[in-house]
Amino acid sequence: MIPAHTSEMTPPDVDSVPLRGDSDVRRGVWVIVVAAGSGSRFGSPKQFLDLAGERVIDRSVAVAAGHAEGIVVVLPADRLADAALGTECAGATVVAVAGAGSRAGSVRAGLAAVPEDAHVILVHDGARPLADDAIYAVVVAAVRKGADAAVPSVPVTDTIRRQSGGVVDRSELVAVQTPQGFLASALRAAHASGMDATDDATLVEAAGGTVVLVPGDPRNLKLTTPADQLVAEALLTDRTEHRA
Repeated sequence: MIPAHTSEMTPPDVDSVPLRGDSDVRRGVWVIVVAAGSGSRFGSPKQFLDLAGERVIDRSVAVAAGHAEGIVVVLPADRLADAALGTECAGATVVAVAGAGSRAGSVRAGLAAVPEDAHVILVHDGARPLADDAIYAVVVAAVRKGADAAVPSVPVTDTIRRQSGGVVDRSELVAVQTPQGFLASALRAAHASGMDATDDATLVEAAGGTVVLVPGDPRNLKLTTPADQLVAEALLTDRTEHRA
């Protein structure tokens, strides 16, 4: 969680940006899908889990492909051969690379495979298969508008207490999600420090970059425990029924 007012920059209105990028919107945009974890908390590599008839990683890549020229998928080194991702998805180039021992190290492995002429780079946790077009679109638009980093966020609804005692004012907090978007030069400079962090916006902010919050979605959950799989499948069913 981060403070609710990271930047004074006004984010773009989600209703004012295209939900599925055409070739002009996608130009210069690359997405790093981080999926190199072992799934120790989940009990198995959750990125290869079947979710309503499609693998988690395939869902994550398919949505990203609608908003980028290319996607770098960061996977466990021992799963590169059987990932079966292909080299293209919805017109976007797909590249698979081996991850590292930390999240930041895996992002850096992905960065090394992103072309130098990329202008906007998004970093997405592959274990968030319900990220939709609206989140991608508003994140890209915020970076094009001038932010060094754009972070989807949702209000904190639980009561938060300090272990030492006392309640935290949740009105000052938000929970952050991915995809997070970055000016390519800002993300590369932040990772050049070699520092580690739980998300990339923290590294960009530490390097002096501007971070703006954009609307996230409570349904954009991260698969952490087996119970999350059940919730995700229910949400996918609900989403499909509403589109029918």
